[in-house]
Amino acid sequence: MGKINLWLQGQFGRNGGETVRPRRRVRAHAALVCLVACAVFPSVSRAQAPVFEITPVESSVQFEVDSSVAIKGTFNKWAATLVFTSPELSSGVLEIKIQADSVDTGSGMKNGKLKSKDFFNAEQDPYITFKSTKILQTGPDTFEVDGDFTIRGVTKQEKLALVVTGAGTGSGTIKGKMAFDRKQYGMNSGIPFIKIADRVEVSVDLKAKRISGPAVNLKKQ
Repeated sequence: MGKINLWLQGQFGRNGGETVRPRRRVRAHAALVCLVACAVFPSVSRAQAPVFEITPVESSVQFEVDSSVAIKGTFNKWAATLVFTSPELSSGVLEIKIQADSVDTGSGMKNGKLKSKDFFNAEQDPYITFKSTKILQTGPDTFEVDGDFTIRGVTKQEKLALVVTGAGTGSGTIKGKMAFDRKQYGMNSGIPFIKIADRVEVSVDLKAKRISGPAVNLKKQ
């Protein structure tokens, strides 16, 4: 009889209620189920965010400056990303990272001068970058992008004006221009026997494709 009482107390407690141990097992089981579910199923916000891919092979980043002798060229090494955390345009971030020493004007002399400490200072500041802080739709296919532009280690706010073709279709091109004053970034020197303007224009032509997620919510104007 004593053994039976001890067994009953172990299952239901001394006062006839359940013991704590089975409840702990239930809570542990519930926690394990939650962990497995989180690992297997992505969060709703992540699943609903558009994901884009930019193809460098079909894209380009170029520059041009008014001068007595043509100075324009392209950058051969760069990368760009367009990231959204939701379908809202305001959640998007466009980032472009250029290797300064990949400049190509078609002239070895010009390339060397632009890479030097008088201009890009590519050895000490190897990257030229633009990271958007705000994207605003200004028309059916036009956008203004404010962002932090960095060159020679100096960062200032600049504006990139974009025209997007194929918006809402999942595939298209992003073409844009941005102008900046080179002297505001410490590029005060010139090139011997060549007169160079202060204003530099940068052009981007990016091929983008939505690889997953919904379309970005755009205004129909």
